[in-house]
Amino acid sequence: INAEYMGKKFLKKTFTAQDLQDTLAVQDAKLGGLIKKKLEIPCIHDDKVDEILRGIREQICELVEGLTEKNYHQMALGLAHTLSRHTLKFSADKIDVMVIQAIGLLDELDKELNTYAMRVKEWYGWHFPELAKTVTDNLQYARLILLMGLRENATSMDLTTVVAEDVAAQVKDAAIHSMGVGLTEEDLTNIKSLCEEVIATSEYRAQLSDYLRNRMNAIAPNLTAMVGELVGSRLISHAGSLINLAKSPASTIQILGAEKALFVALKTKAKTPKYGLIYHAAVVGHAGAEHKGKIARIAACQAALSTRVDALGEGVTGPTIGATGREAVEYKLRKLEAGEAYTVSGRGKEHKTDPKYVPEAEHLKHPKPAGGQELSMKRPLEGAEEPAKKKRKEGEEGLSKEERKALKKARKAAAAAAEE
Repeated sequence: INAEYMGKKFLKKTFTAQDLQDTLAVQDAKLGGLIKKKLEIPCIHDDKVDEILRGIREQICELVEGLTEKNYHQMALGLAHTLSRHTLKFSADKIDVMVIQAIGLLDELDKELNTYAMRVKEWYGWHFPELAKTVTDNLQYARLILLMGLRENATSMDLTTVVAEDVAAQVKDAAIHSMGVGLTEEDLTNIKSLCEEVIATSEYRAQLSDYLRNRMNAIAPNLTAMVGELVGSRLISHAGSLINLAKSPASTIQILGAEKALFVALKTKAKTPKYGLIYHAAVVGHAGAEHKGKIARIAACQAALSTRVDALGEGVTGPTIGATGREAVEYKLRKLEAGEAYTVSGRGKEHKTDPKYVPEAEHLKHPKPAGGQELSMKRPLEGAEEPAKKKRKEGEEGLSKEERKALKKARKAAAAAAEE
């Protein structure tokens, strides 16, 4: 801001105050356009200006009194560092790094949670094997173990703080008739420690999911409204950045994440995949198996438009085109499921069936004669005139091959003479 103020002050003092009619040579064409627009100073930028400025930079130490090579290099290094810090601070590419790291950590936490929960069920299952069939939720399973400890304590405890009343009654009944082995206090202590780890990881995973949702709504609100925060963040992570995703066409976004299957299909000349990561979007998941490919293609088109608005649009604060695109995809899905046609693009008309393509059209039904006998299109009408070609073939019966050739030449000559 200070540099901009000083630059304006210098130009006003040098050009505007002294009413100079000279042209200002600038190295950046965009900067020249801004100076001409705001200060009404004529600017020029061409190859000659570049050569002049290059010569000034090479001889700067001789032109500026008291400037040494060492000081000049230190100034250039400081300016480069300042510009780099400014670019990193305000670059959109660096903001979406947070989303990429968050979705990567979220996937790793899901794998870790599944591993820990499976270990808890296997470990505690030796003591109370019936509990895994009654309580299927991993988080409730871990909290129930922390609450009751040994299965013998289940009958004397209130389990409704963790599970529903009917499930609590089933757990108590199963604890009475359980076929599991006994546990020592040391075994139970280690199992409870693992349960605490599962609960802590689950709570952190929920907190990270909220953080990711807020970041996606701030960075890419239209893409989030179109495909959801999880699918949107995975698309950004797979593309590398939001800008890279915005540069990708809709066909690339559609199969993003299925590159291996695509190259295998191209190598073996098999059918290429119809969808990749976008398959997990809610709008695609609601479609039937026979419509998933079409809906994935339409959703990829809308996602591409939404991404470009988020990455390149100015003043985007909430979902605009993303919400509209989602409604359009849902509308086309309803049309497909109802068996109706729709227009993919352009200003096509609504579905109208041309009567000439309908087998039951009235004008294609065979007319009935006065006698009431229905006519067939396979056989000619009785008394109808036979084609001329059939007459010629009948007249040539009994002639040799040479006679047929001579007759054919005579007919051609007669036709040519008639045309003349």
